[in-house]
Amino acid sequence: MSTISKAALATLQRRLGYEFSDQALMIRALTHRSAVGEHNERLEFLGDAFIGFIVAQIFFDRFPDVDEGTLSRLRASVVSGRALAQVARQLDLSDFLLLGESERKSGGRHRDSILADALEALAGAVMMDATHTEAQTVVARWLAESLDAASPNAAADAKTRLQEWLQARGEPLPEYQVIEVLGQDHKQSFRVECVLPCRKLATEAVGTARRRAEQAAAELMLGKLTGVSGD
Repeated sequence: MSTISKAALATLQRRLGYEFSDQALMIRALTHRSAVGEHNERLEFLGDAFIGFIVAQIFFDRFPDVDEGTLSRLRASVVSGRALAQVARQLDLSDFLLLGESERKSGGRHRDSILADALEALAGAVMMDATHTEAQTVVARWLAESLDAASPNAAADAKTRLQEWLQARGEPLPEYQVIEVLGQDHKQSFRVECVLPCRKLATEAVGTARRRAEQAAAELMLGKLTGVSGD
């Protein structure tokens, strides 16, 4: 895609839940640096900070009794590149990205880093186009599923506990792979595998979000490890 039609822009704005006053801002946010013209890196910089602020404020208000470390882990679970790329996929952003020829041919529109960057750039564009309060509301709505999935108990989550268990023993970190996506569009489920190559162990779990499936697979892995080790 070298240009974006008015119909496509209208479709995306409905998905975003926001109509831009300055359409040029929206187009710039969708333009990768490999394409001709103004690209989205500056908006990405702004949106990255804006998303971080929104998520931090929501968790600060939602969990008044948790410590800084837990708040930081909660925020990281929502603002990671993988998490933002998943949000971008839920919005079908890949259909609207403007990429250079080399990125198009190499499948760049489906790459986590490009999708996450585009989502951040759109957040920056909304921040520039709307009032601060309206922009916060719009972007928080995009992140609602990720925000709702996070909790202080999950902050000391299975993935973190598994990582700490392995690091304490000087072992490599686990590998997570999506091995099947079930359903269509916004009703998808993910079957994820957690693998420890050095121990030749693997577990599988299914969740309505990739993150949840990974957590469940990590929990199963912890059960295997404690059974194997006797810890």
